[in-house]
Amino acid sequence: MLRSFLLVDGFESEPSSSPSPAESGLPSGPFGLEATAATILQELGFRVQTASSFHEVQFLAGKADAVLLSVVPKQVEPWRQKIAAVRSLPLLWWCDRRTFPSYEGKLPSGIDGMLGPGMSALEMHCALLLGFNQYCQRTEWQREREQLLSRLEERKWIDQAKRILCEIKSISEAEAYEFLRKQAMNERKRMSDVASSIVKVYQLLQDGNQGRRKR
Repeated sequence: MLRSFLLVDGFESEPSSSPSPAESGLPSGPFGLEATAATILQELGFRVQTASSFHEVQFLAGKADAVLLSVVPKQVEPWRQKIAAVRSLPLLWWCDRRTFPSYEGKLPSGIDGMLGPGMSALEMHCALLLGFNQYCQRTEWQREREQLLSRLEERKWIDQAKRILCEIKSISEAEAYEFLRKQAMNERKRMSDVASSIVKVYQLLQDGNQGRRKR
């Protein structure tokens, strides 16, 4: 469960100017429009550490259960990529008058959830639960995708090796597959590793033969 947040503040160095709810056009909510993301989360019992640079994110990410981005939409994706390079964490976006100043703006993609000052404590907790569930689904999809790509890559090496063995040894595909399987058992390697070695050696020999013919 989420207990601590790393708040990435894209406005830390900017002076604070808080318009009234009527001027902003946004609801003030139970915490008030002027309340910051850190203040609201802390009042709800969460631990919050703030970062404004990638160096600080690298240092603090290991202590956080989730990341909350208080940045404009166009900065979400660059920050998402930077954070993903450090650690896999649920990624939430803080939506207020600074990060989303106009109703004509576009919502950022690649986030697991969204929080804002207009939300009640109950709404905030529900949004966090939904965001965490979205993160779990997203990471599971990514894991399955990586596994599928890995299997496809292994299949490619095995199919190439089988064609080479069929050509060199004048054997059937079934016999070539059995050769790869036994070779992998004898060498205590995966079939794909044995297959890739065969393909690479064959390509080197082919390149060498072509070089000699040119001379």
